[in-house]
Amino acid sequence: MDMLKTVKQAFKVPEMRRKIIFTVVMLIVFRIGSSIPVPGINRDTLLKIFSGETGLFDLFDLFSGGSFSNFTIFALSITPYVTASIIVQLLTVAFPYFERLAKEGQTGRKKMAQITRYMTVALALIQALGLTVGLFRQAVATQNWFNFLVIMLILTAGTAFLMWLGEQINENGIGNGISLLIFAGIIARIPTDIRRVGTQYKDGGLTIIGLLIFVLFALLVVIGVIMIQQGTRRIPVQYAKRVVGRKMYGGQSTHIPLKVNQAGVIPVIFALSLLQFPLTITYFLSSGSKFTAFVTKWLSPNGSPGVWVYAVLNIILIIAFNYFYTVITFNPVEVAQNMKENGGFIPGIRPGKSTVDYLTRVMGRISIVGAVFLAVIATLPTLVSQYTGLSIHFGGTSLLIAVGVAIDVMRSIENQMVMRNYKGFLK
Repeated sequence: MDMLKTVKQAFKVPEMRRKIIFTVVMLIVFRIGSSIPVPGINRDTLLKIFSGETGLFDLFDLFSGGSFSNFTIFALSITPYVTASIIVQLLTVAFPYFERLAKEGQTGRKKMAQITRYMTVALALIQALGLTVGLFRQAVATQNWFNFLVIMLILTAGTAFLMWLGEQINENGIGNGISLLIFAGIIARIPTDIRRVGTQYKDGGLTIIGLLIFVLFALLVVIGVIMIQQGTRRIPVQYAKRVVGRKMYGGQSTHIPLKVNQAGVIPVIFALSLLQFPLTITYFLSSGSKFTAFVTKWLSPNGSPGVWVYAVLNIILIIAFNYFYTVITFNPVEVAQNMKENGGFIPGIRPGKSTVDYLTRVMGRISIVGAVFLAVIATLPTLVSQYTGLSIHFGGTSLLIAVGVAIDVMRSIENQMVMRNYKGFLK
């Protein structure tokens, strides 16, 4: 109720009302574009391609809100931009030039944003080529170079337009634009998937036990995501007192909030991308090839015993990527240096190397909790689907993203309302 009250109060403020309405309008534009089909595609052939498909393209179709399977102008969704952003972040660690840009403030961020845009267009062209000439080639009604080129340009333009929509939300709306577009795609799929579950239950393909397991799993995931996303380890920091004349400055106490899930959903996306790569290759090979048979048996979430191999590899990769991405996003040396320069210290810990070692040790411990959480949430839907006969398209990954984005949006509204002396609802 506090949340609804705060949103109601936000609508009473003209600036906040304008931002919220603008965000909603941009999301409506996104959903309208998601229903515009790419010309020159045989819809019947497209349905045959996706018939019986369970899991290979779920992630891409999920992010696009069904645009991928329907091959609309937003079929590529915003995934090229997400990939480009991840690559640029990794480059800041590997190359000194990008590291300098990251430290140049607003000017450096603008240059990195421009590089990300160019890389997004390049990746979109490559993915559009792979979809048009490769995976969905048989769905193209008239197969010649001109039609292929037109379809590729339409798909690339769709991604560029979504990137622009996201930036407009960042500047004039509420929350992170790119995250909200992914959120809108996930939410748009939920009613369809619920109807699919209901139909499966009515037809006898799903037992009451399987349905109860699904409901229980969904509730546990939502509760777990909220707890983990909100969970932080607060490191106390004390600042030394300074006496200037007759006045005393400093001496206040604060804390460093270390998030339990520092890496977010990025490790899950990385792991799924790697695991889906061998499965993607099989779609370009004959069904009778040895490689296809091996992947189907040992590396497929629908194979036996492949589902267990897939689950174990998924857990290992998520944990590994979680540690890797946490190292990139959290720099204990920089945090310790900033504290030292401002006269701050952790009680009982000497400034300098001892502080760095302490922060590294604490971050490593809480990262274990975040990594295990991500691995369990991302892997359970696969196992549940295998042994209950329930195809969970909006499983752990989607719920993780949806709940996380919703919390971030509400926190953004909360922060802006706090500045206007309204009581918040996020504790």
